[in-house]
Amino acid sequence: MKLIKRDLYLNKLIERKENELIKIITGIRRCGKSYLLDPIFKNYLLETGVEENHIIKLELDSIENKEYTNPENLYKYVMDKIKDKKMYYILLDEIQKVEDFESVLNSFLRKKNLDVYVTGSNSKFLSSDVITEFRGRGDEIRVFPLSYSEFKEAYEGNEKDAFNEYITYGGMPYILSRKTEEAKSTYLNDLFKNTYLNDIIERNNIQKDDKLDAIVNIIASSIGSLTNPNKIENTFKSNNINDITIPTINNYLNYLLDAFLINKAERFDIRGKRYISTPSKYYFSDIGLRNARLNFRQQEETHLMENIIYNELLIRGYNVDIGVVEINEENKEGKKIRKQIEVDFVCNQGSKRYYVQSAFAIPDKEKMKQEQRPFNYIQDSFKKIIIVRENIKLWRNDEGTVIMGIEEFLLNKDSLDL
Repeated sequence: MKLIKRDLYLNKLIERKENELIKIITGIRRCGKSYLLDPIFKNYLLETGVEENHIIKLELDSIENKEYTNPENLYKYVMDKIKDKKMYYILLDEIQKVEDFESVLNSFLRKKNLDVYVTGSNSKFLSSDVITEFRGRGDEIRVFPLSYSEFKEAYEGNEKDAFNEYITYGGMPYILSRKTEEAKSTYLNDLFKNTYLNDIIERNNIQKDDKLDAIVNIIASSIGSLTNPNKIENTFKSNNINDITIPTINNYLNYLLDAFLINKAERFDIRGKRYISTPSKYYFSDIGLRNARLNFRQQEETHLMENIIYNELLIRGYNVDIGVVEINEENKEGKKIRKQIEVDFVCNQGSKRYYVQSAFAIPDKEKMKQEQRPFNYIQDSFKKIIIVRENIKLWRNDEGTVIMGIEEFLLNKDSLDL
């Protein structure tokens, strides 16, 4: 398997190097957090002149390092290796394995020649008590599964097959080392069941794991669709399942979010400039995991493409909402009615904003009119973009909207500014 470059995240670590904060690397398990620390970041340190004995690395989920899950032992281990006043780089993998790790990290922060980097995956690691404990002294770097550009660079098959492979099996790094369809699907299914769901069940002491299973399937089947706990409860009731409550459904959704399995996109009223609290949309952090969960049955490319676009926007650091535009329109009887039309994504980053529509194809003027319609009711001058599945040459329609192919969008990090 080719070396997988994660330059986006390496550069984030470089930017934060020696900033007197704990660098907290988070993300779904098996997405490459450990690999980012070692070999990628460790090699960077060595190549820039850091001596190897000034890099202290511990994998805290390894049996050989079990004694260091005790906070006193971990602190002593690190401090015993500090021999001079030069900078030491502390790389701690799966820090949540350490009891009272907050105290250990805060102790390291007080040492001026320690630069600390940690990884963690579970919900405890991101809970409010940890954030409070750090009081602004932590700097989070969120790592995602491979973007399409990262995947394609490491992909060893026929280049023309790369996108179909990605939209089917996703971007979990180890998927690149599986050579057959059976091996890929088995890996993703095992990862989902034996790592993510078991982790959530054990961590949150879930008794009704069959209900968790059902909620995961409902979310997997409805990517790109608006939903909320009430709708999910109604789905259960329509199947004569009445022993699950809305608070329980809400808790289960939060567990899935905490485990980075899914992400939640809220609705934003573009003209009213306010958030609409419910319903929302949920997208899977990796499309391959979503597909495996449904045994690769529901392969509607429109929805899969929308999920991939959403993930790419998050990877690029945008805050992403579902856009809503309220309009007045006459019905067939000539009566004015108020209705909402949707913009797939409203992307904000600082002073920049983009409106993005995901459209599988625009075969005729009628389809173009349909996709363009929400944009016509937005009064500001921010850029409007329609992304299609076909690999077309970028062009602008009469209203100034940019139309580009999905691969152009995914492979060019500056595609939104073209």
